[in-house]
Amino acid sequence: MEQIPVKPIKRKTTLKDVWKGRSGYLFILPHFALFAIFFLVPVGWGMYLSMFKYNVFSQTFVWFDNYKRILSDWLFLKSLKNTFIYTFGVVPLWLGKALLVTVLIYPFRKSIQTFFKAAFYLPHVTSTVIVSMIWLWVFNPNFGLLNYFMSLLGLEPVVWLGRSLTAMPSLIMMQVIMGGGSTIVLLSAAMASIPEYYFEAATLEGASSWVIFRKITLPLLKPTILYSLVMGTIANFQTFSNIYIMTSGGPEFSTTTVAYLIYETAFKNYNLGLASAMSMVMFAILVVLGIIQFKWLGSNVEY
Repeated sequence: MEQIPVKPIKRKTTLKDVWKGRSGYLFILPHFALFAIFFLVPVGWGMYLSMFKYNVFSQTFVWFDNYKRILSDWLFLKSLKNTFIYTFGVVPLWLGKALLVTVLIYPFRKSIQTFFKAAFYLPHVTSTVIVSMIWLWVFNPNFGLLNYFMSLLGLEPVVWLGRSLTAMPSLIMMQVIMGGGSTIVLLSAAMASIPEYYFEAATLEGASSWVIFRKITLPLLKPTILYSLVMGTIANFQTFSNIYIMTSGGPEFSTTTVAYLIYETAFKNYNLGLASAMSMVMFAILVVLGIIQFKWLGSNVEY
């Protein structure tokens, strides 16, 4: 006789249950307090300001007029397009680079792996301002390193950051080359936790290196890849320092991103309400992108 599975009865949490677990709540209280002060309160205040025509001298409640204004503003729409181009130009290449480096250094002994991980991680802990200033010299049209190598090949020098056609690709190239250090460390740790007998069994069955990578390594690295993808998308979508130092949003607004436009609107034009509305739109886009990425790569692998 077939048994009908019985669903467990879900009991609502009561105040008595909360009181019983009070010691656990006390442990998480300091972290939650910091989270509320430095994240929840600023987000709530940003939502509040986005409803105002808010500047240094006056505050006028305007409902959703700021949102209507930015969504019909060609500069905001262009900055949004530039941000998507930058983010989706950097993240796949940067993640692919990190995955490739991780796979290549994995067969080496621990000391050599540590050397390469430290070398790739070093730019991650270096000031973005310093890195941007170094790359300003690399891209300099008169005495830059990149144009020097081009002259050795008999090619004409290029004003890399002074042309709208090359400015954004130059920034993307810089970020791909310098980024990925922390992801290499994370992927290396995740790869080291994969049981070695998986690879040994696949090798005995005659699987090629590509098949082992595609069928074993990549699926088991999926949780770490998901984390890196989500965090990388969030970080690059908010890029500001390199834009501020290297191009100031030019030429012809070709590198103006949403984060840089928010800075100019808030701290140069002193229109805090409009800048807050831009921030809320960017926040909403990041939430949607995060949900899509979790739906795409969200299935965990257990072994």
